Amino acid sequence: MRVQVDQDLCISCGTCIDICPDVFDWNEDEKAQAVVGEVPEELENDAHEAVESCPTSAISEY
Repeated sequence: MRVQVDQDLCISCGTCIDICPDVFDWNEDEKAQAVVGEVPEELENDAHEAVESCPTSAISEY
């Protein structure tokens, strides 16, 4: 599983970082970004929860 954050949709609410800080972090524009290529299997549930919790649907998984 991989995730990506659409920078145009991200509003910097930080929900994804709160839920899954090992996968998401702030970038230099103070928006969320994925910091891993492939999400480790043990973090997939948290990453999926972060995707579902994003208020602007800025995160996609593939």
